[in-house]
Amino acid sequence: MTNVDQFESMFRSASRDLLRHERVNIESVLVVTDRDEHNASLFGDHIRRFLTVVSADEKVRWRDVNGSEFQTAGDLLALVESAAPDVICTYRNLHSIAWKWRYSLGAHVDLLTQHTDVPVMLLPHPEAEPAAEQRIENTDTVMSIADHLTGDHRLVNTAVRFTENGGTLWLTHVEDKATFARYMEVISKIPTIDTDEAREAVREQLLKEPQDYIDGCVEVLQKAGTHVKVERLVVFGHHLSEYKRLIEQHRVDLLVLNTKDEDQLAMHGIAYALAVELRQIPLLLL
Repeated sequence: MTNVDQFESMFRSASRDLLRHERVNIESVLVVTDRDEHNASLFGDHIRRFLTVVSADEKVRWRDVNGSEFQTAGDLLALVESAAPDVICTYRNLHSIAWKWRYSLGAHVDLLTQHTDVPVMLLPHPEAEPAAEQRIENTDTVMSIADHLTGDHRLVNTAVRFTENGGTLWLTHVEDKATFARYMEVISKIPTIDTDEAREAVREQLLKEPQDYIDGCVEVLQKAGTHVKVERLVVFGHHLSEYKRLIEQHRVDLLVLNTKDEDQLAMHGIAYALAVELRQIPLLLL
C-alpha cells in the first residue's frame, strides 16, 4: 500500500457523518380501522392514549376512519390521498380474516407502506392479539433499526419525535454474522491477504461506522436540547433473531424502521420479516 493510499484510508476512517437534526412536524393523524363507527372511535382513543407524545399537542388533527368508509385497497389509497395525513395508524389485515394466520400484513397495509410516503403506525390486530392492548401504554422506550444506520437522518429524527420526554431511544444496528462469515471465507482464499488481520480489521470497521454515527447523534441531540436519552446498540448476530432478542430484552414499546427499497417495489427484506413476526408491539414503518 502506498503512502497516499494509507493517508486516504486514515482520512476516510476519521471522517464522520453527523446527524442533521430536524423536528418531525405532525399536523394530522389518520386512524384507519375496518370496524363500525363506535369501535373505530374506541380504537382511535386507544391510539391517542398510547401516542401522548403526539396527542398532547391540541393542534394535531385526528380522524377516525370506520370500515364503512372504504372496502378495497384502492378506496383506502384515495381516502389517504384526500386526507393527506402526516401519520397513518392502523393494524394488519384490514378488511380480511387473514389475521387468523401469522403470515402476512394484508393487501391494504402492503399498499399503504409501499405506495405512499406517509409513515404507517402498525398495531397488533385487536382480535388476533387481544392481550396486547393492555401492554401498549406509552412510548418511553423506542428502538430504531436499519441495515445501514449511518446517515439515516429521517429514521433517527422520526424515532426521536415519537419518544416521550425523558424516555429512552435505542439506536440499533446488527451486522449480519452470516454475511461477514461468507466474505471472510472468500478473503481466506486470496493468498496476498492475511486472513486473521483482515478479519479483525474488517470487523472493527464494520462496527466502528455505526458506532461513530450514533455517538454523533448523541452529541447533536444533546446540543439541540432534546429530552431523550439515546443509547447505542451495535452488535454482530443473525438479523432477525438478534433484533427479536434485543426488543424483548429492553422491553421496547415502539419499533421504528424503514420499509422502502429503492431497487424493488416490495418491502425491504428484513423490515418485512420483522413486521410479520413482531405481532405484539407497535411498529412505525417509514
